[in-house]
Amino acid sequence: MNDDLTYQAAEHQEEWIGVSEASPNPIREKSFEFAVVTIDLYKRLQADREYVVSKQLLRSGTSIGANVEEATAAESKRDFIHKMSLASKEARESMYWLRLLSKSDLVPGLDVSKELAGAHELVRMLTSIVKSASKSSGPKR
Repeated sequence: MNDDLTYQAAEHQEEWIGVSEASPNPIREKSFEFAVVTIDLYKRLQADREYVVSKQLLRSGTSIGANVEEATAAESKRDFIHKMSLASKEARESMYWLRLLSKSDLVPGLDVSKELAGAHELVRMLTSIVKSASKSSGPKR
């Protein structure tokens, strides 16, 4: 994924409040694609009879996009920051489950390096968005 998109996402987060579904939005698109990839991986893990970690990954991996979607309809700047923060936490959790799958050999020969890279990029983008939005919202009360 592209560093320019991270910068663009951080610079335009205010435009996302109340944005229509038709508007291009890199974090929405990337979090949605990550959810699709997560579902595909979940199906493969289920076929290999890995039921516990796969379900945890499914929940966290699809929750990222759901929280981003909610943020696009945020009622306030504070609500936007909160929803994007939740998305960031879910992306970090997804990274954890992917690392665990990679290192534990629960499914021998499973390569999740591409999924890990996607999760890492989402964390970077979401962290940038939250930091940028927090700076522009002033001090906390």
